[in-house]
Amino acid sequence: MKKQAFLIGAAACIILLCTFFAGCTDTDGGPEETPPATEGADDILEANTLFAYDLYHTLSSDKEYAEQNIFFSPYSISTALALTYEGAKGATAEEIRSVFYFPVDDAVRQEGYAALIAGLNSPDAAYMLSTANALWAEESYPFLPAYTGIAQQYYAAEVRNMDFISSPEESRLTINRWVEDRTEDRITDLIPQGAITPLTRLVITNAVYFKGTWVLQFDENKTQPAVFRTGQGKSVTVDMMQRTDDDAIYPYAETDDLQILRMPYEHESGKALSMLVLLPKDGDITTAEAALGTTELAEAVSSMEERQVEVFFPKFTLETTYFLPDTLAVMGMPTAFGDEADFSGMDNTRFLFITDVIHKAFVEVNEEGTEAAAATAVIVGRAVSVESPVPVFRADHPFVFMITDDETGMLLFMGRVADPTA
Repeated sequence: MKKQAFLIGAAACIILLCTFFAGCTDTDGGPEETPPATEGADDILEANTLFAYDLYHTLSSDKEYAEQNIFFSPYSISTALALTYEGAKGATAEEIRSVFYFPVDDAVRQEGYAALIAGLNSPDAAYMLSTANALWAEESYPFLPAYTGIAQQYYAAEVRNMDFISSPEESRLTINRWVEDRTEDRITDLIPQGAITPLTRLVITNAVYFKGTWVLQFDENKTQPAVFRTGQGKSVTVDMMQRTDDDAIYPYAETDDLQILRMPYEHESGKALSMLVLLPKDGDITTAEAALGTTELAEAVSSMEERQVEVFFPKFTLETTYFLPDTLAVMGMPTAFGDEADFSGMDNTRFLFITDVIHKAFVEVNEEGTEAAAATAVIVGRAVSVESPVPVFRADHPFVFMITDDETGMLLFMGRVADPTA
């Protein structure tokens, strides 16, 4: 599978962006008062966090991504696969559930996603945050109404009929335009040419977009060139933003190995969003990576207190593309990508399997704030089932022949015909 990412230095690691980390605090240090989440939403939040850490560790340990940037939306990937999981059965379903930590209870999982999606799409005048799902179904294929109904009811998914058989390329362009529209054109060409074929029966898409401004914006006039040490021991020059004034008050904590900073985004009536940054004191990114998912990190984050901090933070833009079948198979769900896949909850057959999972992400961080977008496509195809053409056996050139005893296989006569007229 082709994969792509971009280089990143190891001085700082952006672990979670926007809503991908629970426990955001307001700028006064106290917990933000938001409506209580349902039990299902809490379970989905926990599942998403666990999957995020697992995927991060899998990508960071992959030699293909050594010393490279990593950026992805765990929410986008897990939501697209949750829609896929709703149609999975047997071992296929169990493998997907184990990788993504989905609740076994259908009601908990489905109502949890419904609550989270509604919350993410709640308007706030201070920032833009939206997410959207869609099922793109081959118009001639009999998908079960129960499956598409779950997608619409609990995942707010659009269900659109497509002509993949006759118009795979036109279908691809239509889906890509939908993604572009819902990510403010930040995610383009999500599905590459050739990924959709006449055997494609379903494409599941998720898109998420965020644009927010810092509560404490940086002064562009104070941004200066500065040295950034990469994980390869090289030094590069970056545009370094800074807040060193008396008003630079941030939630902050330290451990023996890390500095932890939270940079909140402006908000009004909606949920509080922030960027959480783990900065290893020894300059080794593996120190921050090793802390992910640990009790020590959770305790440190929960103990963050507001205080004055002199902040120097680089401007950057990242664009990443991941083709995830191999990665997800390594993480524990290989069956979904082969002939043994069971997505009978979609169509009541065993013909379907996942042909690709594609994820693209974008983030730009500057003095004003952050813009981030991501999209995921799960492409489901049908196993090849084509009638064999009628063979033509034209013995108009020399051949070998044998006469055999069909019951025993005894070769009774054997010869070669070079010229039948001789």
